[in-house]
Amino acid sequence: MKTFKSILILSLMTFLIFGFGIFGEMPKGWFKAGSIPDSYKFGTDSIVFKNGNKSVSIESMDKNIEGFATIMQTCNAKNYLGTRIKMTGHIKSENVTDWAGMWLRIDSKTHGESLGFDNMQDRPVTGTSDWTKCEIIMDIPVESITLNFGALISGTGKIWFDNVSFEILDNAKPKISNDLITLPVPEKPVNLDFEE
Repeated sequence: MKTFKSILILSLMTFLIFGFGIFGEMPKGWFKAGSIPDSYKFGTDSIVFKNGNKSVSIESMDKNIEGFATIMQTCNAKNYLGTRIKMTGHIKSENVTDWAGMWLRIDSKTHGESLGFDNMQDRPVTGTSDWTKCEIIMDIPVESITLNFGALISGTGKIWFDNVSFEILDNAKPKISNDLITLPVPEKPVNLDFEE
């Protein structure tokens, strides 16, 4: 009886110490979206990560899902205008039945127009895999207004996303636009290591 009680108390303590670290609040600067985001749970994970002390995870809650969820953020494109950028990130997967990937979309100053999009559907992360380095290279036209980016999972399973970075290639310098618009979004990507 004593042993059972000890195991129960130890299990409860383990949950209290580690359980909340696995699915905490959304990391600063990121938000959830997708076709059916309520079919998934999102949170920071302080147990599984590529670098630092945390990653972010998305896990399906329903047995069958026809749709997808993403964790994403939007920032002003002004620091990248007229350059070619490389977005790098790492995704780890567990039992992904459809596919997962990192994605980047460039929006135009013209409402509703996309100037570039890549979601890795042609080179997806599937099944169960260790940390996979993902890269997206894209030109940022001078008429761009925002960068929208993140990681997504389609169908069921779980992914972790970590260690995101942006690099301007070929030592290019951003073009300064004369008609800069003040936007209610960050000027540059934030909290790319999910530590905040």
